[in-house]
Amino acid sequence: MGETPHTRPTSEFHARNFSTADVGRLVAGLDAQDGADGVRRLRAWAQSALDPRPGEQVIDVGSGTGSQTLALAAAVGPTGDTVGIEANPALREVAEQRAAAAGSTARFLDGDALALPLPDATVDVVWCERVLQHLSEPDKAVGEIARVLRPGGRVVLIDSDWATALLHPGDPDAVAALLAGTLAAAANPYSGRRLPDQLSAAGLVIDDQGSQALLQDNKAVPWPLVRMMGESTVRRGLMTEEQREDLYAALTEAAERGALHMSVTMFAVVAHRPT
Repeated sequence: MGETPHTRPTSEFHARNFSTADVGRLVAGLDAQDGADGVRRLRAWAQSALDPRPGEQVIDVGSGTGSQTLALAAAVGPTGDTVGIEANPALREVAEQRAAAAGSTARFLDGDALALPLPDATVDVVWCERVLQHLSEPDKAVGEIARVLRPGGRVVLIDSDWATALLHPGDPDAVAALLAGTLAAAANPYSGRRLPDQLSAAGLVIDDQGSQALLQDNKAVPWPLVRMMGESTVRRGLMTEEQREDLYAALTEAAERGALHMSVTMFAVVAHRPT
């Protein structure tokens, strides 16, 4: 589980008030996810299905550090226009610095997924990856995406479904409690399975679907996130402190011998606006 849901619902992918230390940890986490095999495979499939073309207008909603924004900008070339929309100013700064270093034409704007800063029917391609799970009003965000798409425009939504999270080994009751706590803490924990329904409800036509598991590397387990999940679960009364500590010990021992399994499944749906 290279990512974790926010501990409270929010209308934005990233809170605007991260401290400098928080941003550093967030950037490190996002960079680690960028390198995960499951993320790379699903992104490659989704970009191929979207087929961004030279000269097209592209937006990346919740662009974070801009890694995928740069890939989209390369696909549409200097005659196209690729804009990353990100609410967190520190992440936008990171993205802008990386774009400049790479000589990319990608641009980054302040914006909320619930109110995209773009006119109606002006965008050819929309990319929105692992954003909706963090939103308390995800349907509104999908409606915004449908609003800005031109007739014939394409979109891919990629999101995790936290009911698919798996964790092994550990006492079954403690593992079940931790996963239940994770579901309870998320704004939109079942986002992955809801994507086709949300897109069709917004008037878009489903073209293709795909999925990949985000598997955690035993050598780079995000222990601070695991502990945050454990503490939240204890506070909710779903497990005792003793169960939590025993679970930590079991997971640590397993990771040291390469036997830990932590995963969540990501789903991707490609759709278009009818002409």
